[in-house]
Amino acid sequence: MISAARLKILVDAPPRAEASYVLYWMQQSQRAEFNPALEYALEQANALNLPVLVCFGLAAFPEANARHYDFMLRGLAEVRRRLTARGVGFVIRKSPPHDLARQLAADAALVVCDRGYLKIQRTWRAKLVEGLDRRLVQIEGDVVVPVEAVTQKHEYAARTIRPRIHRIWDDHLDQLESRAVRRRADHLTITSDVDLDDVPKVLAGLKIDATVGPVRRFVAGEGAARARLEAFIADALPRYGAERGKPEAGVASHMSPYLHFGQISPVEIALAVRRAPASDSRASYLEELIVRRELAMNHAFYEPGYDTYDILPEWARKTLADHAGDPRPHLYGRAQFEAAETHDPYWNAAMREMLATGYMHNHLRMYWGKKILQWSAGPEEAFETTLALNNRWFLDGRDPNSFTNVGWLFGLHDRPWGPQPVFGTVRSMGANTFKKFDADAYVRQVATLEAAEQG
Repeated sequence: MISAARLKILVDAPPRAEASYVLYWMQQSQRAEFNPALEYALEQANALNLPVLVCFGLAAFPEANARHYDFMLRGLAEVRRRLTARGVGFVIRKSPPHDLARQLAADAALVVCDRGYLKIQRTWRAKLVEGLDRRLVQIEGDVVVPVEAVTQKHEYAARTIRPRIHRIWDDHLDQLESRAVRRRADHLTITSDVDLDDVPKVLAGLKIDATVGPVRRFVAGEGAARARLEAFIADALPRYGAERGKPEAGVASHMSPYLHFGQISPVEIALAVRRAPASDSRASYLEELIVRRELAMNHAFYEPGYDTYDILPEWARKTLADHAGDPRPHLYGRAQFEAAETHDPYWNAAMREMLATGYMHNHLRMYWGKKILQWSAGPEEAFETTLALNNRWFLDGRDPNSFTNVGWLFGLHDRPWGPQPVFGTVRSMGANTFKKFDADAYVRQVATLEAAEQG
């Protein structure tokens, strides 16, 4: 059963009697399994004795480049294969997503969509709603607990949202079974204009930044995501609680790129982790996956300016402004940061990992961002630099979780600490960071990762 809390009717109209299919406009949940929007569409289609058609509009996405599009398109190629095997139709076209959905809705009994929290995704849905004469149902599939079910306001910190999530998360951790397909879509003749069998050719035809290229470290798609999850639970989860702060220890789950593109469900991850024996490691991971990640979704949903400096807490902006004139121990511009040309070999290694593989261990992301704040001419410039590098190089950049992490570096969801030069009372990070793990082993690890990317 799909929880009623995940369902929201955006256009209230009865299903159209004369129709060729039920349309699922895929946007955020880019997977063919454990996808409640797809399963809801199949339920509706089975009741109407119709096939399901899934559509995906390939359009410009702010700051996305060849690295991001390559990962997404390869994931969608797997989605198409899995849907076809199930008897579900799939079409992908170069089109604004809402325009493609509106066009195909003309022959649909009703339209189902999933849910993303970014401004552009919300704009697409709002534009589709305008004047649509078909029933439109939104299904939440990319958080454990729907945002509005947790709280009706912007939460201040993890400590304020945690008890709210814990009270109800068991109600939303349901196994999602695949529905049978009553009517296959094999007879539908709706064609795509994007060749997912030749992703490099598709990339070459897009007006995107090709200087940030694809990575080898992460294989796209839901199959690869599940394989990584199984390996993490078997090999790394038992050590996660004790070693998650050590980048060289190899206990990270590496789920963030797959969650970003909706290639795996957070509910599926949580259920798999909860099947492991109870431990501090299990609790620590669920805290990160559910509480911390969904605090970020809360931030993106209730704060329209989630990607701007102005949304930082007043105390943080004031203390940073008060210390904007403090002498900096080192001063760099964006180009030097992006080239990994600072005096700090460990910071440079973290930046090189990001450049080469689109990933950085979360503990080092904190140090990386705090040092950009400390080594930039002012806090606003530091924020812009951090956000720009985050969005350009990380596979999971341009994401509610990612935007929130950048904000945290500057005081979001945190509290005042003891005053320091440059930082004021915003939390700082210093050389003690590297006493907590084998930093030299991490530098060697990055060199190995770079060599692997170069082939």
